[in-house]
Amino acid sequence: MFLTTMLYCVPSNAFNEQTVHNTRKVLFEDFRTWLSDILGIKLESTVDLSCAKYEYTDVLLCHDDELEGRRIAFILYLVPEWGAGDGGTLDLYDADEHNQPQQIAKSLTPSWNTLVFFEVSPVSHHQVSEILSEEKCRLSVSGWFHGPSLARPPRYIESLSPRNPHIASDEEILYDWINPIYLDVSTQVHIQDEFEEKSEILLKNFFKNEKFELVCEALHSPEIKWKRRGPANKRSYDQAEEDGLPDILAKYNNDEDEQEDELEESDGHEHACSSTEKGNKSGLTEDDQRKEGDKIGPNKVEMPGESPKNPSVPVCRGELRHWKNGHYTLIHDTNVENSEFALDLLLYCGCEEDNSLALIYRDKETLKFVKHINQRSNSQCKKTHEKRGFWDFSFVYYE
Repeated sequence: MFLTTMLYCVPSNAFNEQTVHNTRKVLFEDFRTWLSDILGIKLESTVDLSCAKYEYTDVLLCHDDELEGRRIAFILYLVPEWGAGDGGTLDLYDADEHNQPQQIAKSLTPSWNTLVFFEVSPVSHHQVSEILSEEKCRLSVSGWFHGPSLARPPRYIESLSPRNPHIASDEEILYDWINPIYLDVSTQVHIQDEFEEKSEILLKNFFKNEKFELVCEALHSPEIKWKRRGPANKRSYDQAEEDGLPDILAKYNNDEDEQEDELEESDGHEHACSSTEKGNKSGLTEDDQRKEGDKIGPNKVEMPGESPKNPSVPVCRGELRHWKNGHYTLIHDTNVENSEFALDLLLYCGCEEDNSLALIYRDKETLKFVKHINQRSNSQCKKTHEKRGFWDFSFVYYE
């Protein structure tokens, strides 16, 4: 968070207007001239300056500061006695061949009256780690000196995750796994009504308890191979590799895909999901739907009375994710997978929403992210007796 005043973090007599004016003058004039000379970079008179106050659980996630005209970033720390255990370190990342951040190469602990500066470039990825102290405040004056920008290579575009076509399966799976209440036609009508109104719904106790308990037990298996999914300027969480999944999870992972497809095609629930997707694109009028259909090519919206053109097979991508303190996902400009109509399916394990299935319909203008999981999540884990965070089965369906 960025503030224009220095409030609460330091004694009221520590700063006055003249002190702030002098600090600004030193940075804008004397220091800028000195820095320009030692770096051999012509720095312009334009300087961005702000005061940043970080308190318990505040964090600034990985980014590179790149913006037209920014050349040198600087931070002047005005903190009390500070240690690495208080959090708030400035973490600097190394980069791969695509200029994407990889591992934290160096961490700098804040210290009173210490100034840090670095060149803004396509690889100047950094973050401010989460504040762990409940009593201390990380106060700093920071900003950018402007000058001729470095050449920036084209933005790296990640390849699309593999998508699998729908494969029809035995409807007995529905009766074997799913809570019978969700197979009732009247329940499905209620789901339809709420989903059409809100484009989202949370179905609690979705699977039979005995099946769900087997899944939760298997999630603790040491056989599961977890890999960190990055890069840090886009996401950070653990993803299960398909190799090594216990049998129940491998079956569950496949069955959940099949179950959702079957559930969508069953009487009543087909209306709940597919009619909302095709006939009520987040409240679009009929004319709007025609326009949207023209934009998205072969997957365009079918209007009543029209025969489908260029029919496509629905596809899905999915993963098993493990979430802990420090994990997150971010919205970014190059996320091509967020530029389509989609139905998100999330099944939670190990948290208060245990065995709850979330369905969310997204249009092309609706973005999604997982907020940074902060230190307070550890106390939540104690309530659920789960010390290892929580899990979700995440699937995205496309037409």
